Amino acid sequence: MEKQRYRHALSYPWLNRLYDPVVSVTTRERVFREKLLEGADLKPGDRVLDLACGTGSFAALLKKRYPTVKVVGLDGDSSILELAQTKIKANRLDVQFDAGMSFAMPYGDDEFDVVFSSLFFHHLVTNEKNLTLAEIRRVLKPAGVLHVCDWGRPSYWFSRLRFLGVRVLDGFDVTDDNLNGRLPTLIEGAGFKAVQVSNNIETLLGTLQLIRAKNTQKT
Repeated sequence: MEKQRYRHALSYPWLNRLYDPVVSVTTRERVFREKLLEGADLKPGDRVLDLACGTGSFAALLKKRYPTVKVVGLDGDSSILELAQTKIKANRLDVQFDAGMSFAMPYGDDEFDVVFSSLFFHHLVTNEKNLTLAEIRRVLKPAGVLHVCDWGRPSYWFSRLRFLGVRVLDGFDVTDDNLNGRLPTLIEGAGFKAVQVSNNIETLLGTLQLIRAKNTQKT
């Protein structure tokens, strides 16, 4: 297997402390977080994975909004997980954070009812996206649900121009699938069903796409 190259949230680890304000200003974070939660239909006792949880903002929101849900955050960056732990402790919330890569998750089969992924897939080349989707299917229960928020095909030419900033920062190779609207197709190709684009959100950096998909029975 080709060696996977880790990409930090803002491409450079020394920018981790700027992640929260940058995301808040450039991505209409409050809007897309609320849209993700609206479509989730979480139930008491559900086990939820926040994949590539970053500084833990969404994990904290999940736990505050659904205190009876078990929330687990996974990220490959130990320094950003320290920021997440600090945030969770300050809010006195019970969230489990684990270090690990998306294509080799430290969990057993069928552990989660729901998996969320926000602003992560555009950090992965196509092969890494496919490996990650296979792992998500593995850790999701049959009929479990995947919710993704990431960059999609720009809605119009000016949105495409603004997305150029993301491509320069994060890499043209990893953002090509997003630019060309391939993420829903990749999710369907990984074995998910009922793949739906539920929302397109215009931001300062381009068009965010919210995708919902159901796991299928595994053989």
